[in-house]
Amino acid sequence: MTEQDNKLTTEMPTTYDPKAAEEKWYKYWIDGEFFKAGQRKDAEPYTIVIPPPNVTGMLHIGHALDFTLQDILIRTKRMQGYDALWLPGSDHAGIATQTKVEQKLREEGISRYDLGREKFVDKVWEWKEKYAETIHDQWAKMGFSLDYSRERFTLDEGLSKAVREVFVKLHQKGLIYRGKRIINWDPAARTALSDIEVEYKEVQGHLYHLSYPLKDGSGHITVATTRPETMLGDTAVAVHPKDERYKDMIGKMLVLPIVGREIPIIADEYVDKEFGSGAVKITPAHDPNDFEVGLRHDLPQITVMDETGTMNEHAGKYEGLDRSDCRKQIVKDLKEQGVLIRIEDHLHQVGHSERTGAVVEPYLSTQWFVKMQPLAEAAIAAQKAGKGVNFVPERFEKTYLNWIENVRDWCISRQLWWGHRIPAWYCESCGEIHVAQDEVTKCSKCGSAELHQDEDVLDTWFSSGLWPFSTLGWPDQTEDLKRYYPTDVLVTGYDIIYFWVARMIFTALEFTGEIPFKDVLMHGLVRDPEGKKMSKSLGNGVDPLDVIEKYGADAMRYMISTSSTPGQDLRFRWERVEQARNFANKIWNASRFALMNLEGFAYDDIDISGELSTADRWILHRLNETSRDITRLIDAYEFGETGRLLYNFIWDDLCDWYIEFSKLSLYGEDEAAKKTTKSVLAYVLDRTLRMIHPFMPFISEEIWQHLPHQGETITLAAWPTYDPALENADAAREMSLLMDMIRAVRNIRAEVNVPMSKKVELMLSAGDDQVLQIVNRNEIYVQRFCNTSSFVAGVALEAPDKAMTAVVTGAELYLPLAGLIDIDQEIARLEKELAHLTSEVERVEKKLGNQGFVSKAPAKVIEEEKAKMADYSEKRSKVIARIEELKG
Repeated sequence: MTEQDNKLTTEMPTTYDPKAAEEKWYKYWIDGEFFKAGQRKDAEPYTIVIPPPNVTGMLHIGHALDFTLQDILIRTKRMQGYDALWLPGSDHAGIATQTKVEQKLREEGISRYDLGREKFVDKVWEWKEKYAETIHDQWAKMGFSLDYSRERFTLDEGLSKAVREVFVKLHQKGLIYRGKRIINWDPAARTALSDIEVEYKEVQGHLYHLSYPLKDGSGHITVATTRPETMLGDTAVAVHPKDERYKDMIGKMLVLPIVGREIPIIADEYVDKEFGSGAVKITPAHDPNDFEVGLRHDLPQITVMDETGTMNEHAGKYEGLDRSDCRKQIVKDLKEQGVLIRIEDHLHQVGHSERTGAVVEPYLSTQWFVKMQPLAEAAIAAQKAGKGVNFVPERFEKTYLNWIENVRDWCISRQLWWGHRIPAWYCESCGEIHVAQDEVTKCSKCGSAELHQDEDVLDTWFSSGLWPFSTLGWPDQTEDLKRYYPTDVLVTGYDIIYFWVARMIFTALEFTGEIPFKDVLMHGLVRDPEGKKMSKSLGNGVDPLDVIEKYGADAMRYMISTSSTPGQDLRFRWERVEQARNFANKIWNASRFALMNLEGFAYDDIDISGELSTADRWILHRLNETSRDITRLIDAYEFGETGRLLYNFIWDDLCDWYIEFSKLSLYGEDEAAKKTTKSVLAYVLDRTLRMIHPFMPFISEEIWQHLPHQGETITLAAWPTYDPALENADAAREMSLLMDMIRAVRNIRAEVNVPMSKKVELMLSAGDDQVLQIVNRNEIYVQRFCNTSSFVAGVALEAPDKAMTAVVTGAELYLPLAGLIDIDQEIARLEKELAHLTSEVERVEKKLGNQGFVSKAPAKVIEEEKAKMADYSEKRSKVIARIEELKG
């Protein structure tokens, strides 16, 4: 907007309309390309890549927190002159999105198998387009300053190229391999899961104690299991090699109950001889620890279930039963055979699929894995050498290192159709496996053209683990990659430190040789007012768009960002959003007042170099202090403390004090003083709006455009910086004294019920000449805001008889009572109150002195009576003192 336009629009509506402002200004920002990076060629870059939301549905209040914190940082840095890039994007989310689409198909009476792979994937793309558009709309409504020209999607061609490059290179180095191992299996989604996609829940189950007889008839061994259906796949019983109870049994054969198969007793240090019977059944195909024991002892691996959790042909007569039905039947049969010794109630942790909720089955399966130890070692070394990332709060570094130091190989293949298909081709003639970035059409070993690509796709975290550099063009050495990588900060919840943060770090070190971001800011979860985790099942979730509809985007952004402390959960409270809305209204009303007095005032008219009043010098000093502290706090990611300082400065210093003081000049006859006050008011309001802008972008732009200003938008206005010339400790001391005096007089008025409209006599006894000079210099403020009929100030004045007194730093205030109240009438009122309080004290004393009451009454009731006694006694003492003071 031009300066001429600005002069014509200084009049603001009576009330702020968030909806109108939000739609208008977001379109203005996007049309003006103000969020587009790369336009400041000589500026230092500052980069944040957005944690890509899943295209599974709407953004929730947790996203609102995460993205608002990023927007605060990026808007601040943009205003500080950086070439700031906030790169948007979304994640295909593999199993999560496929589950959603399959659920929708089930509602239509069909499955993905009815459609076939190609048509099903087309359906998922349709879903993606719909929800990507929804996410865009939500980003806009929340005011996020994203550079849409660089938006990415984890399945777009550039990122897919990066995924294939990483897979092939890791495979060439022997860090990706295909093998048959125990993995976490989701029987509902029919896919493998990584360890961190399994949620462990406490479940009330049972511990079944079983008797396995020795083949030679010399005795038996007792084992215990929570999953008796897996015994069908037992291939040994293990004991500790140093367990004296079993030393003569090692090597003997047992007869597996029900099945009748002979299995050996083996010795392995994996067994805890102090736990239970000291004997453990070994089921290599259905338990990860048993699998490792089986490898050491060359035991058979018998899988007794299929991919749906149904018992297979190896389960004998139980074939076709669901695993839970099989458990019930096998327990019944064990009882009949007399080998079930006892059943105990057992509370234990059971793994559930994060996406489908199904109980996870440890399952022997051929999958693709990443060998983690070499990658983890590089990340650990970098972190311990001080060349790793900076975790905020620092305690999360320990969490990160603890996981990565104990990491197991990562199962990366998923039996899904939606995702990056594994770039491996199998020769149908000779079985050779070809891993390549491009399609393989001929076998390099036997020359056959009969090849087919692996049906599986990659774990979604494989592609999102490349996000900080793949989004900038890697593996190509693009200009964006050279300029904006490594990124500056990752803002994310502490709940995905394993899922995502660790993967990005070790992948970036392997493929770029650099950490992917300098800082990792970990925030907590947004919980309901009672501290419960928000969920659909509990019905306690909050849709950020509902909050915006009711209170506006700025109120939601301010509340959610300033309620947060790094690493801590926060509780969403509607009353806090309302307070934030009231804060926005306070800013609006203060700005309206300022603009009513700035009619015809242009940007070039602003001049704060003239003769300034104490209030002028003080507000400039406070603005300077606040901008310095807020800059420091934002850099430290202390958004809660930033919000507190902004609130105090705007509400208290600017609105409640300075604007009131400014009225003396603005409504006065001194034109020079009036012009100076207008300049200060315009200057301070402009800088204040700039400081609040990252938190409340819409209202700050709306007001700023009405103010005398330079530039097209506040989003590109310079961030307020500390100016030593505005530092003024003397003005701060003077205003502190004046404000203390005004508060003291107002408190006395409130104490004796004298309204502000009634004039009072006021005397001030200064402790020294310096204090007296301050008071005399600012007498106009004292007279105006204390509303005095007379004001006398001097050093060491004698206190008048019968006066209310107040002590402030360096002075005493006296308000003669004769000018305030009818003393006799006040004494009579207080004596009546004294009689009532004395009566109450005596009543409670009598009650507490009654042994019958004390012996029978509940402790809580007695404590309440004692509290009443203390309260009445304290009030009575104050009234007695007041009467004595009035009687003189």
